[in-house]
Amino acid sequence: MKKLALICFGFAAACSGENAAPTQSATDNVETPTQASEQAPAGTTNVDFLDGAWGEEALAPIFDKTLRIHLGFDEAGLSDAEKAAAKELIAAGDRLHDLYLDQRHPQARAARHFIEAQSDQEGLKDLFRMSKGPITTTLDNNRVKFLNVEDETASKNVYPAGTTREKFDAFLEQNPERRAELLHLRSTVQATTPENVAAALKTLDSYPALEVLHPGIRERLQNADEYMAVPYSVAYAEDIFFIYDRLNAAADLIADEDPAFARFLRLRGRDFLADDYDGGDAAWITGEFTGNLNAQIGSYETYDDTLYGVKSFFSLSLLQRDKAKTAELAASIGDIQKIEDALPYSANKTVRSDIPVGVYNVVVDYGQSRGTNTATILPNEGHLSRQYGRTILIRSNILTNEAIFKTAERSFNAAVADEHQGDLTLEGGFYRTLWHEIGHYLGPDQTKDGGDIDAALQDTADLIEEMKSDLVSLFATRMLHEDGVHSDARLKGIYAAGIRRVLQKNKPRRSQAYQTMQLIQWNWFMDKGLLRFEDGRLHIDYARYPEAANSLLEAVIDLQYQGDRNATEVFITQWTAWDEDLHGVVAKNMRDTEQYRYRLVTYEALGEEAK
Repeated sequence: MKKLALICFGFAAACSGENAAPTQSATDNVETPTQASEQAPAGTTNVDFLDGAWGEEALAPIFDKTLRIHLGFDEAGLSDAEKAAAKELIAAGDRLHDLYLDQRHPQARAARHFIEAQSDQEGLKDLFRMSKGPITTTLDNNRVKFLNVEDETASKNVYPAGTTREKFDAFLEQNPERRAELLHLRSTVQATTPENVAAALKTLDSYPALEVLHPGIRERLQNADEYMAVPYSVAYAEDIFFIYDRLNAAADLIADEDPAFARFLRLRGRDFLADDYDGGDAAWITGEFTGNLNAQIGSYETYDDTLYGVKSFFSLSLLQRDKAKTAELAASIGDIQKIEDALPYSANKTVRSDIPVGVYNVVVDYGQSRGTNTATILPNEGHLSRQYGRTILIRSNILTNEAIFKTAERSFNAAVADEHQGDLTLEGGFYRTLWHEIGHYLGPDQTKDGGDIDAALQDTADLIEEMKSDLVSLFATRMLHEDGVHSDARLKGIYAAGIRRVLQKNKPRRSQAYQTMQLIQWNWFMDKGLLRFEDGRLHIDYARYPEAANSLLEAVIDLQYQGDRNATEVFITQWTAWDEDLHGVVAKNMRDTEQYRYRLVTYEALGEEAK
């Protein structure tokens, strides 16, 4: 397999109105991101969000631990048509960011507009941006509001306020025929009140296309008992049609230069109206984009749904392709079918070895993706993955950011014994991340009875899937090393990145999917002797890595294949013990030496300056 000499050299150096219509063209009068959001939602302007808000004393500990990252924009690398299309996509992204805030907290959208209008609250503006809403995570890992808003709940704003798992489970048990409807990936659950029904029906009257694309929806809404499923396109119709217009306007601008990307954008606009992504995802995965732009657009990930783990939340990432690195990386992946066939389960599947992989620089992120996400593999829906495959987006200007790497290195060195100082490398982190994303494509995509894994495992599905992908990455690393693709030094760097991945600075909350699955790995590695705690530091026995990682991978894949949520929950509980005399000591070592815990990203493409 071809080595990534060029790429690695660079790396080493470095989730209702009536004034829009689906046929309306917005190219000539596109709203800028500021204009698109300058009016706060109706009925919220009387709330004083600053009443009891955090002051400088409360903000200071957060900002003292904040790494500020500014992402540049190579506008000269785009054609005039691409520059104009980027403006349309940025306008779509800003509106979509509002939708994401609305999903996370019933007052978040209004609070955003309120805060942005304050000329003397730069600290609160920054914290709101970092936290993607009015609730933040403190240094001791608690979720706390910093503005005058309602407390955060597991129902977020995609289930009726105050909904509990117990209450909703009871309803679903009595009405099993409504489970698929109410737990649909892209719908809100609302109480069936006369007001809610009337509002939804009014939206259908205002936007007739929605009724065409959702056959039978009017009757379902009129006849729903106690709860009703309202598709995102109906719940957020005005915003969705605005985004639809922006996507089509962008498509018109680049249709001649990059027809495949234009087809994707048009289909994704239709997807937003229909709340299924089959057409857009097919075009996204299989299309041969010839230009400099790509974009992740829509609602895919369910991490923010802490009640059932099934509702997807909105995001948009505008990406600029690095064509040279993309070509070299794509050529280096090789035969991933060989790795799939070697995984420890009997129902192995056939996968595409030419899975699309692209290396990009982030231009701007919105919604769930805002922050410093390093890579993405999509789509998640099993039928789309089986039919078309998946696409991988590597975010080079995040993954190779030297300041981010130094932060990880500092934590790793604080946690491990002296003989492991220097084991962690930027290159190792890159390859671990790449194969983590490929790992999402490998392993079971259905339960043993042919069901959907996400539907079967519900709120445990994301946690288990992320852990599987971590472990597939480590599994593939060993095979690639045996095949001569990875050198001994690279192997150690990837393995060290796998250890840094699992170490925690605070005991995770159960609602934290990533941190919880990382703690499971930490405990498993301790149990298998890969990690040993001595004199306040962790010692790594690299020779035990294959057995430790492979045995956990086998257990995790079996949980997915069995599709038993209760058994999965038992497993999670068993392996998430936290010992203050072990985990607590390591966590304190990392906290005591850390320079940064949080990240605040600004974007040149939005006219923002580095902070």
